[in-house]
Amino acid sequence: MYLNCHTYYSLRFGTFSEVDLLELAIKNNISTLALTDINNTSACLNFIRKAKEFHIKPIIGIDFRNGASQQFVGIAKNNDGFHELNVFLSEHSHQKKIIPNDAPNFKDVLVIYPFEKVLQNEKKQFKDYEFIGVSVEELKKLPFSVYKSYTEKLVIQQQVTIRNKKDFNAHRLLRAIDNNTLLSKLQISEECKITDKMLSLEDLEKAYVQYPQIIANTQNILNLCSIDFSFGKDRVTQNQKVYLESPEADYELLVKLCEDNLHNRYADLNDKVKERLQTELSTIRTMDFVSYFLINHDIISYSKRKGYIHVGRGSGANSIVAYIIGITDVDPIELDLYFERFINPFRASPPDFDIDFSWKDREDITQYIFNRFKHVALLATYNTFKYRGVVRELGKVFGLPKEEIDKLSDGHYTPESLDEMSTLVLKYGQLIRGFPNHLSVHSCGVLILDKPIHYYSATDLPPKGFPTIQFDMIIAEDVGVFKFDILGQRGLAKIKEAIEIIQYNRPELPPIDITQVETFKKDPKINDLLKRGKAIGAYYVESPAMRGLMQKLQTQDYLGLVAASSIIRPGVSDSGMKKEFIIRQRNPEKRKDANPILLEIMPETYGIMVYQEDVLKVANQFAGLTLGEADVLRRGMSGKFRSREEFMAVEEKFIKNCKEKGYADDLTFEVWNQIKSFAGYAFAKGHSASYAVESYQSLYLKCYFPLEFMVAVLNNGGGFYSAEHYIHEAKMCGGIVHPPCINHSEYENILKCTDIYLGFGYLKSLESLTIKRFLTDRNFNGAFKSLDDFIDRVVISIEQITILIRIDAFRFTQRSKTELLWEAIFKLNLSKQGTAQARLFKPKHRQFNLPSLTTTYIEEAYDQIELLGFPLCGYFDLVDETFQENLRASDMHKYINQNVLLYGVLVNTRFHKASNGKLLRFCTFVDQQGNYFDTVHFTKVVDIYPIHGMGVYACYGKITEEFDFCSLDIIWSKKVSLKQDPRSQ
Repeated sequence: MYLNCHTYYSLRFGTFSEVDLLELAIKNNISTLALTDINNTSACLNFIRKAKEFHIKPIIGIDFRNGASQQFVGIAKNNDGFHELNVFLSEHSHQKKIIPNDAPNFKDVLVIYPFEKVLQNEKKQFKDYEFIGVSVEELKKLPFSVYKSYTEKLVIQQQVTIRNKKDFNAHRLLRAIDNNTLLSKLQISEECKITDKMLSLEDLEKAYVQYPQIIANTQNILNLCSIDFSFGKDRVTQNQKVYLESPEADYELLVKLCEDNLHNRYADLNDKVKERLQTELSTIRTMDFVSYFLINHDIISYSKRKGYIHVGRGSGANSIVAYIIGITDVDPIELDLYFERFINPFRASPPDFDIDFSWKDREDITQYIFNRFKHVALLATYNTFKYRGVVRELGKVFGLPKEEIDKLSDGHYTPESLDEMSTLVLKYGQLIRGFPNHLSVHSCGVLILDKPIHYYSATDLPPKGFPTIQFDMIIAEDVGVFKFDILGQRGLAKIKEAIEIIQYNRPELPPIDITQVETFKKDPKINDLLKRGKAIGAYYVESPAMRGLMQKLQTQDYLGLVAASSIIRPGVSDSGMKKEFIIRQRNPEKRKDANPILLEIMPETYGIMVYQEDVLKVANQFAGLTLGEADVLRRGMSGKFRSREEFMAVEEKFIKNCKEKGYADDLTFEVWNQIKSFAGYAFAKGHSASYAVESYQSLYLKCYFPLEFMVAVLNNGGGFYSAEHYIHEAKMCGGIVHPPCINHSEYENILKCTDIYLGFGYLKSLESLTIKRFLTDRNFNGAFKSLDDFIDRVVISIEQITILIRIDAFRFTQRSKTELLWEAIFKLNLSKQGTAQARLFKPKHRQFNLPSLTTTYIEEAYDQIELLGFPLCGYFDLVDETFQENLRASDMHKYINQNVLLYGVLVNTRFHKASNGKLLRFCTFVDQQGNYFDTVHFTKVVDIYPIHGMGVYACYGKITEEFDFCSLDIIWSKKVSLKQDPRSQ
């Protein structure tokens, strides 16, 4: 009997989830229920899925509103009706059109106009599918209305938005947040009614007892409507089913692609390759994944035609078919990749192909997909109310002062110190926390479907202009909609730009073939960079944790890097298996400590679970689970299905099977806990191998073209470290770094021989329009000859030219910055050129006799700190203290377990929560020679000796060593004072 129910996907309006709505229906003996969220379909598919568990017949629709004003409710009679509703809502959403008073000519939709709206508009004509909705509260008005005679058109419209007074209060707070107003100033027209709640079926029928025709009309609508999507085990893929005209043609094309490219990948064919290829092709065909492979191949082919670099990873990297046709560059034969991780007969979803492109190319790839395929949309994700955000929003709604809001959001309070208003903020903050706040775009998910996108959902149109559905990937997979992952990353952009810089600056060199990874893997110089932790700038291997791990492992080959990129993940690391892996890697005699069964299953990783495939192997071969059950475990590890009954059932069977096999409980639970510790963190081996391929490409460039590579790193937003540190690394590679120069620099950084000219883009206060003006003029009219020449040719304000002078961009004039500043002030203020057009004729400039003025290197450094964010001379040159006797990082290994003092410039700092809930700090510094040392600040010193921003620190502590890698356990630390800016004295 309920045709107008809301969930909290009626954003900033509803107060509970779609599951809560179904539970509410059960309590009130409701067996059929319509979900109609406001201008939103996010909850529809999950509502349909979950309704079966509650034995409730689901009906779905949309509550169409302009703001809080309800225009009408559309109820889908069937799937086609849902499609119509989605098309209508999407059109208005994309074009920012208001919802009209009258519904369009629907075919499979029933329309309900609210009684108050009908009265207001004096609507007299109703189509067959149009009705008037009357709430319990509005029944008292009906006898005095002209519409009492419209007996065939009247239906029950008891809106459901809240359950109780607490929900109503939360609803009002959400409405105040949405309207950005104080709660006391919220207009009643923006709220639902306190009566907009669900009554029991008995009470509802009693309310309408004098209007049996209304009850009958409502029941007829409920009987007319039916919606169906297949979920879970019953689902079928909704992705585009054929790439060409038929499944047979698709398979022929896939086989031909394999035959045409087989010899490019395998010069010496053997039976193992042939057998694996035939097995995969057969399985891919049987499971209807052929079009999925061909679509991915199509996308990759386009990117290659455009000259883009890509990396194919994910579970699909375990596939020899993907390797042969060029989707990935990981050889599953070389790495002995487990085929069942990629596809097994129990797997209902296609393999994951996470395809990385340069962040600069990704948008073009996405546009190509939308142009190339018929039914395409981006996947959504939900941005929810987080604690700090909720407290801040509610604080404003209640009118709390900023300092009180800051105190609450930062958690700096005691419960007894709070007044009534602050207590209410926290109370309702807990209630609203986790509610969806607004829809956003999934970071990489693209949907390519067989049916129109609006068959499943309405779409929004975010700023980038690609239609985006209104549900997330969990719901998508449940209904058989499997995403294509198209990602943008900076690592590939660095590689591409480094190659472009090399080709431009060194045209005498032959073109670089960055795909020759097999050669890179065997290069001792490249592998030495890994072993010594000298991979700064290289994708995925530059972080302090990876740098330390590779030194501990003494990583010096491809397979070692593949393992390292997986055991660094929290799943392996937190379970203690990382340390055990290092021990067994470095000490072959320790490998016999492994459980013999596990060692036989995973000989390559010494009986330790490192990859997701290992979970499949252990579950299948150790615990006797079927591959289908093992795959449930794998999916459960991702966190997506952790709470589902199927995962819990597999856990029970795992333990039961182990007992039947006679394993000791200690062994069983040790293995099971290792599996659980992987949750959401373990990599597929092929995934790690894909990362390793890209790392080797970066390392090749870093090894042989270090300056070109570091400039490319800087131009693409760096990576793990700050721009300042990458500039330091460029200097360590022999680069001479210059501040921006009017006649040499561009917007981005450029390299000329060994000279690196920083780009004008680093000057945050310099307007992009100003930069564009003088670069355009320089490109057309040649280099600037003097400050006067610049002023004559470029329209610029005194504020903007001051920035250029202070960063020493006019140093080619060989005049001091102070002289230039005075001259610019005289000339620009006199002519007011900042507001004038460029001059047709050059004016005659007056020359001023100024005293000889100089700028010290300290003043230079402080100008750079202010304008660039860091000094180019380095912080050690600015120190204003006498250093005590100290150690260099290169000598740490000689003083293990001794207390020593080191001085270093802070490179990176990060916190880690200990098991007791307290924080530890890990820092990385570089000493005066530019070498790294790492420090650990345990909980007892974290707060006593804080780290406050960039600069030089005195670090006193005890040197500890683990696997030949030294670090400093801090006893005390102190930031060293720097010379003052003489202009501030």
